[in-house]
Amino acid sequence: MAGHSKWANIKRQKARVDAKKGKTFTQLSRAIIVAARHGLPDPAGNFQLRTAIEKAKAAGIPNENIERAIAKGAGTYNDGEANYEEIRYEGYGAGGVAILIEALTDNRNRTAADLRSAFSKNGGNLGETGCVSWMFSHKGVVTLTGDIDEEALLEASLIGEAEGYSAIEDSDEVEVLSAVENLEHLNQTLQDAGFTVKEAELRWFPETEMNLTDEVQIQMILKMIDTIEALDDVQTVTSNLAIAPAFATL
Repeated sequence: MAGHSKWANIKRQKARVDAKKGKTFTQLSRAIIVAARHGLPDPAGNFQLRTAIEKAKAAGIPNENIERAIAKGAGTYNDGEANYEEIRYEGYGAGGVAILIEALTDNRNRTAADLRSAFSKNGGNLGETGCVSWMFSHKGVVTLTGDIDEEALLEASLIGEAEGYSAIEDSDEVEVLSAVENLEHLNQTLQDAGFTVKEAELRWFPETEMNLTDEVQIQMILKMIDTIEALDDVQTVTSNLAIAPAFATL
């Protein structure tokens, strides 16, 4: 399919990490709480909440847990649990690879300490806000699955004001990109056109890649990403690492 992404190595890395560790109930529940707090507690009128609920259901979270998380966000369920805030952390890994982290935390000091430890133990440094985010762009991503007709996809993408699309290697999935503020419109347009939407989310993409050929540095970066993603406070981890073909199976 045309429009193959230049971020293929990043996607392979992401798929590898995602296969090793899915999102925990805690992380997904926090996303629902924050989405409900920032908008209407009704998923029909809150796209962020709707997508968070869809991810939670796909992960097997029981409906009662989802309803409780919505109520916590709306302020109608009080169990003494602390409030969560969204924070972005940035830093550098081995070889100068840029790392961007999104977290939901009720304790900034704890989260920063955990991340600082993960960086330092794996040859990296946690930096100041803004130190690497300029190397990334924030995009809306709608992931489609199933048998996809490219001509129909192109037409729907134009109607939905997409910025482009790319096939994910070794899968039947396609990612359609949009501006952040256009994600809901694109998602609905693609559904109306009959496509099967697997997921709609906001994601960071590197503007330029860091090509590493040193096996030790690559192993350190992958270990650091695993360590960071294992933290309950962490929602997403993005890097600009590009792994040379000879090391793609690491």
